[in-house]
Amino acid sequence: MKKKLFSRSNITNVLIGALLVVLVISPQAKALVIEAAMKIGFFQPPAGSTVNVKEHSAATAPPYFLLKSSDSKTINIQELKGKVIFINFWATWCPPCIAEMPSINELYKHFKNNPNILIFPVDVDGDFGKSVPFVKNKGYILPVYSIASPMPDGFLKNAIPTTIIIDKTGKMVVRHEGGADYTNKGFVGYMEGLGK
Repeated sequence: MKKKLFSRSNITNVLIGALLVVLVISPQAKALVIEAAMKIGFFQPPAGSTVNVKEHSAATAPPYFLLKSSDSKTINIQELKGKVIFINFWATWCPPCIAEMPSINELYKHFKNNPNILIFPVDVDGDFGKSVPFVKNKGYILPVYSIASPMPDGFLKNAIPTTIIIDKTGKMVVRHEGGADYTNKGFVGYMEGLGK
């Protein structure tokens, strides 16, 4: 008995193989898969009591840390005591970073008029020539920052994306490695609570 070349199982195997090749090669394809997983409830951000950041529990002011905006303004995080600071370290080549960026953009839109909550997307490559067009081409309204000083201990280790949240007292209350959906209602409520 002669097997059909274009059988349903052969076509399915070719399609699955092609999909796997695309996922291995393309950061954008990986990002789409991760973003879809976020939308169905995976990769949720931590909030408050679920985070253990012992080494920063005694902070009385944010650590010294400078950021540079794409328009060359310098921001000293240490001078922002009394505000909630959300810092997300990302890169244009990082699939989980690309996947979570729409939710960070929504978070930014939600809090952009709240003077007590500041959101800083920080391109770890510091290449505004790539990061600014990336943000613009995606239609995001996010500002873009780069690192302009030595990194404080405990901020960024070996993974991006990494998100840090510093409360009004200067204490790091969240440090999360990996992508997350920051439009999660529980997380937005947590941020609102920190900002009061």
